[in-house]
Amino acid sequence: MACAASRLRRQPSVNTILADRLTPEILGKLVALYEHSVFTQGIIWQINSFDQWGVELGKVLAQRIIPELESPKDPKLKHDSSTNNLIRRYRKLRKGK
Repeated sequence: MACAASRLRRQPSVNTILADRLTPEILGKLVALYEHSVFTQGIIWQINSFDQWGVELGKVLAQRIIPELESPKDPKLKHDSSTNNLIRRYRKLRKGK
């Protein structure tokens, strides 16, 4: 059993959802599915997935990032590598418009 569990942990989680068209109804269902998934994971991990403190932290972090997204010059980024790469990608896509 231990071997099977360790193999499962290494497998990436992949979900594929197909729809003929993205309608308001389909989008609503996708959002509901995502919220249910987040809620279920929170129950399993015994955390409040919709904790207001986390929302407030997100607002604080967003206020730091917005100027870097909107700056005409390339800002010196001091976030984690994932955030830095997302900011760079957004800026590159924005320049292409």
